[in-house]
Amino acid sequence: MPDTAQANRPARTATIERSTKETQISVAVNLDGTGSYDVETGIGFLDHMLEQLSRHSLMDIKLRAKGDLHIDFHHTTEDTGIVIGEAVKKALGDFKGIRRYATAIIPMDETCTRVSIDVSQRPYLIWKVDFSKPKLGDMDTELFKEWFQAFAQNAGITLHIENMYGENNHHIVESCFKGLARALREAMEIDPRAADSIPSTKGKLGS
Repeated sequence: MPDTAQANRPARTATIERSTKETQISVAVNLDGTGSYDVETGIGFLDHMLEQLSRHSLMDIKLRAKGDLHIDFHHTTEDTGIVIGEAVKKALGDFKGIRRYATAIIPMDETCTRVSIDVSQRPYLIWKVDFSKPKLGDMDTELFKEWFQAFAQNAGITLHIENMYGENNHHIVESCFKGLARALREAMEIDPRAADSIPSTKGKLGS
């Protein structure tokens, strides 16, 4: 049987453009997609992580970014987190019916990472992730925290990420993105038992 509440709900899509002296970025998202992605940031490893985010959340993402990569990858990495976060928040609309909370535990070979989120309009990041090397390919590993911070702040999401154990830096960061993806998929899903309700006793999300 089709979900009539979902069928009558406005499409949860959004488009965001951001242009500064450091980056020019456009993104389109569909929260109720199929995990289709078309991502070009100029940073191969970041593209790979954003593709993982799309595929495992089932959120469609189309993103184009041009940044000052001749300086370093910082601005492009941070600003893609900003625009994807803004797009997710915009696409969520009135937040009615979402499950709001979710936790994902993602194993990846020797690595295991736990990601918990509250889609609450109260942004916060807890980041308990350490890397044994300063770079993955050409990308500084410290930039991954910057991406998650920017995403959480602009999506209005409380986000806790803890790498419980692991050795391979690639596996560690990929498990973080996959964990976010799986948690987002569950938390943003419409709960058919409460499809027209704000998931809060206050009647609103946020402060």
